[in-house]
Amino acid sequence: MFTSNVPSTNSPKTSRDFGKIILSFIHELGEFLFFTREFFHWLFQRPYRSSLIVQQMEFIGVRSLPIILLTGGFTGMVFGLQTGYAFRLFNAGSFVGSTVGLALTREIAPVFTALMVVARCGSAMAASIGTMKVTEQVDALTTMAVSPIHYLVVPRVVASVLMMPLLTGVFIGVGTFGAYIVATGLLNIDPNAFMQKLTYYVDFDDVFGGMIKAAVFGFFLSIISCERGYKTTKGAEGVGLSTTQAVVISSVSILIVDYFLTSWILEFFSGDM
Repeated sequence: MFTSNVPSTNSPKTSRDFGKIILSFIHELGEFLFFTREFFHWLFQRPYRSSLIVQQMEFIGVRSLPIILLTGGFTGMVFGLQTGYAFRLFNAGSFVGSTVGLALTREIAPVFTALMVVARCGSAMAASIGTMKVTEQVDALTTMAVSPIHYLVVPRVVASVLMMPLLTGVFIGVGTFGAYIVATGLLNIDPNAFMQKLTYYVDFDDVFGGMIKAAVFGFFLSIISCERGYKTTKGAEGVGLSTTQAVVISSVSILIVDYFLTSWILEFFSGDM
């Protein structure tokens, strides 16, 4: 009889490794929920650090405008080009406006805006707080009877929640304009038909649903980035690791949360599901 020397995939070592992964995930999730609870505890505590909130709003909102304008414009142009060529095959070119408008307001604008803000601001939040953590500046705040959550985290999260809907609105406007330019100038679609279908099918509920998504995404990307930075250890190497984790976890979380938000928004506004 021949016996196989290939190790079994169900070996005790493999099972132990899988168990460690599950326990590590539960531990990390518990720490994140505790961190979120601390944030809500300090959210309405005095003093209200309005100057720090405005500073973070300028960093997250105003300084993110160039990348939002660039990505929004070209996303709308690409989407208008693709849908225009596809719809012309069915003599339905006039529906490009409504299709682009619905896609931007409901899905593309809030998700793309969140991913751009994660790449630019989420990484900066994690790196900044992480650097303060490893250089013991966070401990110094605690020594001075200042809550690090109140001073460092609350302004960043509040600013993200406030600015994300505004950035999403800019993305929608620029993306729609880009699609309009491509559809009417390159594909020779009637401008009046484009605007008529756009205004007829895209209503306030679509825009409002996109803004809700943007605000929720702003909360998750900022609280995750701050939490990763706050948990930083092991010096400069740890700062880099925390920054990478902040971007990856925030991006994945946005896509996961997007599904549940979409399901809830469709059910809430339509009542058909």
